[in-house]
Amino acid sequence: MALIVLDAGHGGENPGATYQGRQEKDDALKLVLAVGSILENRGQEVYYTRTTDIYESPQQKAAEGNQVGADYFVSIHRNSSPYPNQYTGVETLVYNRYGLAAQMAKNVNAQLEKIGFVNQGISERPNLAVLRRTRMPAILIEVGFINNDADNRLLDSRFDEVANAIAQGILESIA
Repeated sequence: MALIVLDAGHGGENPGATYQGRQEKDDALKLVLAVGSILENRGQEVYYTRTTDIYESPQQKAAEGNQVGADYFVSIHRNSSPYPNQYTGVETLVYNRYGLAAQMAKNVNAQLEKIGFVNQGISERPNLAVLRRTRMPAILIEVGFINNDADNRLLDSRFDEVANAIAQGILESIA
């Protein structure tokens, strides 16, 4: 059994990306709660950085993960672009392209690609606090573009499959 921190991006006064009334913080929280439930049902221990609409800084979230002695840290977000429907797909961010975090990112992206998302790959983002300040393998999943109508339709119409895909990608990585 692993202890997995699930972090719903943004929250409270920080909505994250928005599009036609849709807020990243809401999509992220809904996904985190669904993924967490699946992981718990599969015998994993889950720690949530938030289960309600509150804001904590990325530094606070990383510190929480370290304090609880987590084995993995998974942050869930939605991507955005300067223009609506400009880009599509999933992308997972890692501190660097080596080790277990990179493998987990690859596994999550592959599972989401099976559902129909375009796989935009893995990107190194060593400047992000939740990737830089955590002491365990950490990934940040951008689950489609919030300002892409097709990505939103896919997320909404196949929500349970998306949550299962993320959980499966995590479980494959820690087996």
